[in-house]
Amino acid sequence: MRTHSSHPARPTPAECVRSILRAAQSMTVVSDGRHHEVHRLDEDGGAMGAVHLHAPDDGTRSPSAPRIPVRLELTDIAPTSVRDRLRARVTLTGLMEAPYDDESPASACVEFGQAVLERDGDRHFVTMEELEEAPLDPTTTSEAGMLMHLMDSHQELIPLLVRLVRPRPGRGMLRAVPLALDRYGMTLRLEFPGSHQDERLPFATPITGLDQAGPQIHALLSAARRASHLGPLLT
Repeated sequence: MRTHSSHPARPTPAECVRSILRAAQSMTVVSDGRHHEVHRLDEDGGAMGAVHLHAPDDGTRSPSAPRIPVRLELTDIAPTSVRDRLRARVTLTGLMEAPYDDESPASACVEFGQAVLERDGDRHFVTMEELEEAPLDPTTTSEAGMLMHLMDSHQELIPLLVRLVRPRPGRGMLRAVPLALDRYGMTLRLEFPGSHQDERLPFATPITGLDQAGPQIHALLSAARRASHLGPLLT
């Protein structure tokens, strides 16, 4: 969808990385030649509840301490049943003072190296400074529940939102499914027999609190009702 809004249409790479780290329910930690599958991260603040990131020069590491390379691998999976549910990958590298052990405080502190976001076929490198400056998206830990509520309880509203897509989808569209929700807007995935496309529906202004998400979604629905609509959207 084309927009003339002055605010970004989607989260920046740093915002996306921060949201994935915060909302992750699992991750793979590669350290000392071993792979560790870490689960139930959402109970402790996502990946940042399991490990602490710090800058290389923040003075927390002893000069004589070991420096063991570590890699954190996280995937961002759409909560709704869309084709190709993988939305993004994050790979974060750094150094630890001990091989990773989820019961050892010594391996919970990571000296930040770099973060790489893979999204929509592109790779973005994110620095520690960018990560620290990125605002926390208030929808991060509520996104899945809100999208599933829309799918399960208000599915009749999704074709209405499609009215905001320009240019209008062709008659071959099979269905539209909410793919993502963030502080800047909502993303719909339009599925066709042999392909799909993602369309952004931006909010009028980025939300700064979760209580603003509902009114912004209602504003999209109001705009959709006002939009001209000729002929059926679905075949």
